[in-house]
Amino acid sequence: MDVYQCIRSRRTVRAYKPDPIPQEALHKVLQAARWAPSSSNTQKWNFVVVQDRGTLATLGKIATHGTFIVQAPLVIAVVMDNAPRPQLDAGRALQQMELMAWSQGIGMCFVGVREAEQQQAIKKLLSIPEAMELITLLPFGYPAEVTKSPGAPRLPMEEIVHWESFGERVSPA
Repeated sequence: MDVYQCIRSRRTVRAYKPDPIPQEALHKVLQAARWAPSSSNTQKWNFVVVQDRGTLATLGKIATHGTFIVQAPLVIAVVMDNAPRPQLDAGRALQQMELMAWSQGIGMCFVGVREAEQQQAIKKLLSIPEAMELITLLPFGYPAEVTKSPGAPRLPMEEIVHWESFGERVSPA
């Protein structure tokens, strides 16, 4: 799939088929994350791949904003270790994983884990060291249904792009 088409067609998926993700596809997703840029090339990320059905069920109970995790054949917990800009670096790796997965027909939806109690429970369940920051859980799976919608509407370029200074809406010739 062409990169532009992948970006334009990617949709958030919260309902998954039980079909397992092939190891080759998972490897590509993890390689995409590994090759993501990071602040000063620090690469302070870690990725915990979870495929055990029992652990997935427990994660779905703990992460109340992502109860659909229980349907996913796998989840990747994104963890940062003393990163200078953890949210930015993790976001870059997340986006690359999402696009690689989507290009292979695999859907995902990142799950925010904001509450401290949930963070602690997940870190304990996955044996994540206390000093590390759990950024998100990212369930992956083949979409249970075909996405028919064109996706969320986007603002027109004229409303979000400024030329040379904020407020300048006309493109220089």
